[in-house]
Amino acid sequence: MRLPVITISREYGSGGRAIGEKLAKELGIPFYNKELILMAAKESGLSEEYIKKTEQMKATSFLYGLYMGAQALPMNDQIFLVQSKIIREIAEEGPCVIVGRCADYILRERDDTLNVFIHAPLSFRAQRAAEVYEKEAANMEDFVKKQDKKRSSFYNYFSQNKWGDARHYHMAVSSVYGVDFAVEVLKHAALSFPQKED
Repeated sequence: MRLPVITISREYGSGGRAIGEKLAKELGIPFYNKELILMAAKESGLSEEYIKKTEQMKATSFLYGLYMGAQALPMNDQIFLVQSKIIREIAEEGPCVIVGRCADYILRERDDTLNVFIHAPLSFRAQRAAEVYEKEAANMEDFVKKQDKKRSSFYNYFSQNKWGDARHYHMAVSSVYGVDFAVEVLKHAALSFPQKED
């Protein structure tokens, strides 16, 4: 039985990274999240810090993109292209779990991917951001909404899909019942994944 490549998109504070990491461990397959930053740094020659800072930003406007297109691709677009190449390469190597970075869209031509969206109520995510991520903000719910907006802008800019639209994922799983529950649901889905006919 061959496991799929699992991509995880997630709302901020929903625990998508923790779910992906535990799922990969239980399935015995590689896990990629921040590791992609290190790999992109090696590939591009840029610093990890610089990539981390720019990878979630999009070009400021369409006109800016047109202007820059005459010069060179904006740096965040270049980083996206480097990470896209790396994501395709690691998917070619075999089953793994990839968190974020439009991996579901980048691998959309493959028939061995299980694309997942992790979500949870805003109040749950705000509490988790404060307690688990140890974030501080005057209004934690507003802080979480801003992080979601960044993710949504990034995804919508680089893909032709809409972030969080259930039609673009195979599964949407709520993490409100905890990491372990979500992992069990996804583990069952991965182990039941339809096998390709040779």
